[in-house]
Amino acid sequence: MNTSIPEHDINVINKTDVKKMPIMVSLIMGVFFAILNETLLNVAYTDLMGTFQITASTVQWLTTGFMLVVGVLVPISALLVQWFTTRQMFIGAMIIFTTGTILCAVAPTFSVLFVGRLIQAAGTGLLLPVMMNTILFLFPPEKRGGAMGMVGLVIMFAPAIGPTLSGLIIESLNWRWLFIIVIPFALISITFAFVYLKNVSNVTRPRVDVLSIILSTLGFGGMVFGFSSVGEGEAGWSSPEVYLPIIVSLVSLTLFITRQLKLKDPILEFRVFKSPMFSLTTALLIIMMMTMFSTMIILPLFLQGPLALAAAAAGLALLPGGILNGLMSPIAGKIFDRFGPRVLVIPGTLLLVCVMFLFTNVSADTPVYMFIILHSLLMIGVAMVMMPGQTNGLNQLPPDYYPHGTAVINTLMQISGAIGIALFIGVMSAGQARYLEGVSDPSSQLALSNALTAGVQRSFQVGFIFAIVAFILALFMKRTVIPVTEKE
Repeated sequence: MNTSIPEHDINVINKTDVKKMPIMVSLIMGVFFAILNETLLNVAYTDLMGTFQITASTVQWLTTGFMLVVGVLVPISALLVQWFTTRQMFIGAMIIFTTGTILCAVAPTFSVLFVGRLIQAAGTGLLLPVMMNTILFLFPPEKRGGAMGMVGLVIMFAPAIGPTLSGLIIESLNWRWLFIIVIPFALISITFAFVYLKNVSNVTRPRVDVLSIILSTLGFGGMVFGFSSVGEGEAGWSSPEVYLPIIVSLVSLTLFITRQLKLKDPILEFRVFKSPMFSLTTALLIIMMMTMFSTMIILPLFLQGPLALAAAAAGLALLPGGILNGLMSPIAGKIFDRFGPRVLVIPGTLLLVCVMFLFTNVSADTPVYMFIILHSLLMIGVAMVMMPGQTNGLNQLPPDYYPHGTAVINTLMQISGAIGIALFIGVMSAGQARYLEGVSDPSSQLALSNALTAGVQRSFQVGFIFAIVAFILALFMKRTVIPVTEKE
């Protein structure tokens, strides 16, 4: 791959003259459909099980495998963005994603569909860090809030509308159209990027440490694999498929972090945690991702269970929250640029506390409109916290740490999402089991419905505790000072 460094450096020097809007459109278009694809299959699993004659535990690998690949690639993206230009990274990642999408659309067997899904994940795992790094290089700290608000629209709105679109498409067409409709937009994004996308970051080409890549893969991949496997068997947390990958992950991550602190050119620079606001932001985002992703799984289960809604109707019930989140993200970004993070993050986490408390009291008698209202308030609170907090934390880092900061945050967000789903589903299942132990006929429909209600209430009680912790962390958030440009 022949990269002209002098020409690239000229682009970096004159980046104030670069037209930012075409670059943003190129990035947002591609990333939107890549992230939309993460939840687009949620309602299609029943159809896929029937088509390929597979079990629920097998079809779940379409999600587990996706998260596993993304969890492995995001940390390595900090190295890749220093080896390849913005154009090479984005266009290459989009071509990989499009190839996987086409393979999924024509897959004759489940194995081919699974391979296509993994290829999709490889492209997706590289796209988001590229977009965030480009924003950090293009926009000065005082203007990043608005730009990151647009990123928030992509990150939150795309997965939020995925189940709704999936339900509507499955009702009128078949599961292959979930991939077919993405292909033309992916091709348009690639074409647009060829024409308008410019190189805005420095290509330094640091030394590649193979051992670090192996330890990173085992560490982050093992963590996602272990937590994602909790719900697949009856043994749960005591299953070797759960605790062995987690043990390997913890040992590998310990060795990985120790090695990164000793290397001159680490894959991930963990010294980013020396910045107090970055550390606080990371902890806050982990809680938000655990809460949001688990709620997006639990609410459809409850709506389709005790409330007996169809899959498409359950997806539509979550649509207003997704739309409000998308609309709120750019607004929150503008407010952040003008007033800083506290006016958004503190009320946002307080709103999260209130919503989680109200969710602890839901039952089969709770009207659907209450779920729509509560979910909408939850997504507004998420929009007020996620991107403003993330922007504030990254603003404290020197430019040399941008790739590492974005990679660390995206990696931990991906892992926390998997952990959150496993934890909340595990709490919900335990609550169900405990309820059924005390009834005379645990196989009756009423008992099963009440058990699910008890489990959901129990999981939201845990979410309420997390929300309180998030609110306490938000009280310590301060607007960051623009750092020096060199590493300390």
